[in-house]
Amino acid sequence: MTQTDLPQRIGGRREFAALVSNALRFCGRTLVSSPTTMVGAVLFGLIVVLAVAAPWIAPYDPIAQSIVRRLQGPSWQHWLGTDAYGRDILSRLLFGARYSLTIGILSILAAVVIGTLIGLLAGYFGGRTDIVVMQMMDVVLAFPALILGLMLVAILGASVLNIIAAIAFTAIPAFARIARAPVMALREREFIQAGRALGYSDARLIFRHIMPNIVPEIVVMASLWMATAVRTEASLAFIGLGIAPPTPTWGGMVREGFENILDSYAVALFPSLAVLILVLALNLVGDGLRDAIDPKLGRST
Repeated sequence: MTQTDLPQRIGGRREFAALVSNALRFCGRTLVSSPTTMVGAVLFGLIVVLAVAAPWIAPYDPIAQSIVRRLQGPSWQHWLGTDAYGRDILSRLLFGARYSLTIGILSILAAVVIGTLIGLLAGYFGGRTDIVVMQMMDVVLAFPALILGLMLVAILGASVLNIIAAIAFTAIPAFARIARAPVMALREREFIQAGRALGYSDARLIFRHIMPNIVPEIVVMASLWMATAVRTEASLAFIGLGIAPPTPTWGGMVREGFENILDSYAVALFPSLAVLILVLALNLVGDGLRDAIDPKLGRST
């Protein structure tokens, strides 16, 4: 994708609408031209629909217990079986998808906003600002995302807001770096130099002229990092630092199933498959968008 694919200016509603329209057309062309990306988008869309419709399509209350029905295998009454407390696994999967998607989307959205802003400022102003800011980002990147997220959640406490904040914090450096690199090249381009000569402010040059040109890279990074966010949330829940039970989360369900794996395989198998399918769908979408932006990279891999 070249610089001319997206408008260089967003100077009002019309320009913003054009940017959104071009971005949607780009995503549409990518889906049509790449069957694997289409598969990923369909899988992700299906999971979103099921999560939104969970209160209406779930056959049982996800936290209703029945010791009589504990650890039952798949049947016509309980399609995916029941867990150690007699709760319907299908119902818990549907409601658990809402937490996985909410945490993944909100955490990456926060990381996109903060990380992109940091990268824009560091790349545009350069010099000492760039050195100090990126060294701080390097310090965060030195920690594995899961370990850093575990540390933050352990300090802040296991709540939805704290988990979102912890995952977002681990992703901010990645978005700062992906935004900084193209900004350093774009700030020396002719249209930016012309803007400076016309007396445009730095804010106008950054947000109306430079930022639209880095949107594709940010979108690709967001789709890939959302998969990481989902895995991180599930991992935190698995080790006991997720949302407190009996609230259904996929990672928490895997943990409960692992404790009863010898009595019933279904308790751990189905939430594990749910995490696998969601992460696979996001990776397929991200890979397709990446290949559309840089076809040479796609062929080389």
